[in-house]
Amino acid sequence: MKLQGSVAFVTGANRGLGEQFVRALFDAGAAKVYAGARDPAKVTVPGAIPVAVDITDHDSVRAAAGQAQDVTLLINNAGSTTRANILTADLEAFRTEFETHVVGTLAMSRAFAPVLGRNAGGAIVNVLSVLSWVSIPASAGYAAAKAAEWSVTNALRVALAEQGTQVTALHVSYLATEMAANVPGPKSDPAEVARAALDGVEAGLDAVLADDVSKQVQAALAGGPEALYPQLHGDQSLV
Repeated sequence: MKLQGSVAFVTGANRGLGEQFVRALFDAGAAKVYAGARDPAKVTVPGAIPVAVDITDHDSVRAAAGQAQDVTLLINNAGSTTRANILTADLEAFRTEFETHVVGTLAMSRAFAPVLGRNAGGAIVNVLSVLSWVSIPASAGYAAAKAAEWSVTNALRVALAEQGTQVTALHVSYLATEMAANVPGPKSDPAEVARAALDGVEAGLDAVLADDVSKQVQAALAGGPEALYPQLHGDQSLV
């Protein structure tokens, strides 16, 4: 789809990657950008339309969709991490991860699907992760939720094809944002990742792999656990 003249709705738009999506959309010629956030007062990008939305509250999601009936592009960016360890985390942390990344993304997509259908199909971008494809014990809750969100993304892609809605998955490793502030190692610039994702939307891509780590992990999928988890055999981890 063309971004020039588009009308977008971005969740989690008050900071990090979400804020960069809003800025990149305006740079790409979007006519209007709804900036969704739990606290709309924290939306600071000039020209954006703040909208109160909590993707884990279905009434809030429906209200947001009702307010933005002209949307042609939905960016499901909102997320969080509990850093739920596979062996020690409270199970409630796993439920939180799934309510946010899986049920929340699905709720937003369902609410906006009819809107997109009436507006010539449009597109959805789901912000996933390299951890959609590979897990680590220290963030197993997040990784499991992102894996399930990837599955939901694939199902949405097939289900919405008839109405002409493009669904693009964004896979990325660590970003230089508040969420990954305590994670060591290289991180991608969220502004560059937002631009790459939007370029992928315009190109009609099903998936955008925003960094080398995501590309390496995707390539290793066909190799099974031996390729995805080389640390089991004394080698360096992929992530």
